[in-house]
Amino acid sequence: MVVGQGSAPHPPGTEADPAAWWAALQQAGQGLLERADAVGVAGQQHGMVVLDSGGEVIRPALLWNDLRSAGAAAELVRERGGPQWWADHTGSVPTASFTITKLRWLAEHEPGNAGRAAAVLLPHDWLTWRLLGGPEREAPMVTDRGDASGTGYFGPAQGSWLPELVKAAVGRTLALPRVASPGEAVGRTSWGAVVSAGTGDNMGAALGLGLGAGDVAVSIGTSGTAFAVSEVPAADPSGAVAGFADATGRFLPLVCTINAGLVLSATASLLGTDLDGLSSLALAAEPGAGGITLLPYLDGERTPDRPGATGVLRGLTTRNASQENLARASVEALLASLADAADRIAAACAPGQAARADGRVLLIGGGAKSVAVRELAPGIFFSPVIVPEPEEYVALGAARQAAWALAGGPEPPAWPARPSARYTGPPRPQIRERHAALRDDTATWDERIGS
Repeated sequence: MVVGQGSAPHPPGTEADPAAWWAALQQAGQGLLERADAVGVAGQQHGMVVLDSGGEVIRPALLWNDLRSAGAAAELVRERGGPQWWADHTGSVPTASFTITKLRWLAEHEPGNAGRAAAVLLPHDWLTWRLLGGPEREAPMVTDRGDASGTGYFGPAQGSWLPELVKAAVGRTLALPRVASPGEAVGRTSWGAVVSAGTGDNMGAALGLGLGAGDVAVSIGTSGTAFAVSEVPAADPSGAVAGFADATGRFLPLVCTINAGLVLSATASLLGTDLDGLSSLALAAEPGAGGITLLPYLDGERTPDRPGATGVLRGLTTRNASQENLARASVEALLASLADAADRIAAACAPGQAARADGRVLLIGGGAKSVAVRELAPGIFFSPVIVPEPEEYVALGAARQAAWALAGGPEPPAWPARPSARYTGPPRPQIRERHAALRDDTATWDERIGS
């Protein structure tokens, strides 16, 4: 049961002063934090917070969505033997989102700041450290294996840092936070509340949802993600599957797509309607949208890796050119792209250990509010779909971890499932087949257009 909640705005942009996060935490937690017996923080993954020897922040934190380190990512992959080496050692092939690439960017573009750096933390690490008292109380720096697995210098399978990769990236050894055990109480706040290790946002969502082995969560926000709890680590050299750890001692393979909810928004705008109107139009069309297929890579794509891609519409004729069919094609395209993402997770893990193995598909995020998305999803995922009620599942996961740290024990405490709706429908393999054919047929278009 949620007994209280608060919120505060997050600074916009791709970098942020961590002090703004602390102010937001104080604002959101006003009247709540001092009542808490335990506190946990789940925050955005990958961000780089560099500290000097006195514990002061050297520069604004570079966030996950800051892509200026794309060149650094390519350099690092080449230097260490290619994608397979990175997948084997860190579970993932670094992209510009990963912290290690931001450290290389810092060394190359801000050598003065790199020379001052003594420690590097993730956003949730820094907030946890502040809750413990920060430099004023000589508080320990701690993290968890879930968020650590998104840095590019942590081995999820071994559960330990790879500090030689930090030195290779930034040119010097940096202090790294201690990796706490799942469910560990890492200290107390100034008012006496137990503090848990915290975790990354995706790991927090999995914990808040009560995601189990065999389940896959599909989140439709501005971007899309599909992730699953697995007993075995993933190591995908294609880079499509990020081989993260979760917050419980298991693993959390994850696939991210650039295009998700904005596909629906863009189509709604094109048709002169809103998202509810788009949903109504889509449901008025027949399955398959009269033969229209949309490739929804409107802003380039991360999975598959086609940064220069654009949207493609195939099969449009005078007979099927209706608002209803175009709306239906956009919803089917979005779901087919995310179903592909979920299938990549299954392929990257041992059979029976990850998504689509007699488990559930849980649909969350703002896009899951669309009636058309919910009703069409089972046919395209070839599975019943569970839609939990809208909730801040990342925050619920942080709360569950805090309760675990307070109670102790080898597993997280039992957590009541949120009310949900279950959707079913006949499988629509022809929609997936048409989407796959268009995806594959256009795979080299970007190169030809670019040349």
